[in-house]
Amino acid sequence: MPRTPTCVLSDASPVQVSDGHAADRFVEIGSFTKVLTGTVLMRLAAAGLLDVDDPVERWFPAVPPTGITLRHLAEHTSGLPRLPPGTGGRDPYAPFDDAALHRLLGRLDEVAVRPPGQQEEYSNLGYAVLGAALVSAAGAPYEELLAEHVLRPLDVDEVSVRPDPGRRLLAPGLFGRERRPWTMDGAILPAGGLWATPRAVADLLVRLAVERRLADPAPSWQTTGALVWHNGATRHASVFAGAMADGRWVVVHRLGGLSDRTDRMGVDLLRVRGSGAS
Repeated sequence: MPRTPTCVLSDASPVQVSDGHAADRFVEIGSFTKVLTGTVLMRLAAAGLLDVDDPVERWFPAVPPTGITLRHLAEHTSGLPRLPPGTGGRDPYAPFDDAALHRLLGRLDEVAVRPPGQQEEYSNLGYAVLGAALVSAAGAPYEELLAEHVLRPLDVDEVSVRPDPGRRLLAPGLFGRERRPWTMDGAILPAGGLWATPRAVADLLVRLAVERRLADPAPSWQTTGALVWHNGATRHASVFAGAMADGRWVVVHRLGGLSDRTDRMGVDLLRVRGSGAS
């Protein structure tokens, strides 16, 4: 059985790659995208273009009052379901374009599964709505907001919505063919559609969560004790990026395999480093 192509970057060692992975090729980063979307939110708030406690309907006049705020969306407490209604199939997000999102916004009160602010429930749909709200508030496309407010200030450029196919790296399939990625450059983009090189993910992790060059980490990050982290998974790729309060950090990206295994690898590497083992 073939091994899973893996790339590991950390504070403690040079890049480690196995079975054809690479640190300088663009890979799917899935929900690690949410970290960047949340950072855009906080940067726009700091610039006075919006308030994190703005109700969603401030930026979408067609949205009925729901009590959902931008903060609820960023913290996964909006009460919206994990996935947009009707999502599914072999390419689940392909039908979820901007038109589908705006039709859904008109009945957002019906889509919510519980009142906002009561319970955390991870929501890709919530981040699709958040990304659209940021675009409406700033009057610029998501990609421009990301570049202006996050990537250029952090001096990171290996992040893309549609990277050159010649620089993409996809999971191997039958007879060595690359597995086709999901279509995630539509309305779902702010929730999980970005591509980046693993070394760019490492730079983002260090500059946002360790060095904190853009103030405190956005509410998109997950926290477990002293660990600040986020993961991401698509059909054939997964990533874990985590940093400890003492400055230790690790990024693991894998092509294929189970995403839970990617998370465990990342946590185990941080644990070993913390024990003093070499």
